[in-house]
Amino acid sequence: MEPIPLPSHVHYELLLQLLEKQTSSAISLYPALQAQVHEVIITLRKALVQQKHLEETCERMHLPVEFHWSLNQTSEGGPS
Repeated sequence: MEPIPLPSHVHYELLLQLLEKQTSSAISLYPALQAQVHEVIITLRKALVQQKHLEETCERMHLPVEFHWSLNQTSEGGPS
C-alpha cells in the first residue's frame, strides 16, 4: 500500500514561529489585527493536534504515513 501523504510537522512550526514572533510584533499597535492573528495561531495549533490524531489512527490501523516537505516529491518520498 502506498503511504498516506501528510505535511511535515515543520510546516506548522514555521508558520507558528512567523506569526508569533514577526507578525505579532509588526501589528502590536493594532488590537483588532492582534485578535485575528491570535485566532490563526490557535487554528494552526488545533490543525497540528488533529493531524497527530490522524497519524495515531493510521498507526493503529497499520497504514503507512509519509511526511512531505513539498508538493514536488518523488514516489520514493524525497524532494524532487
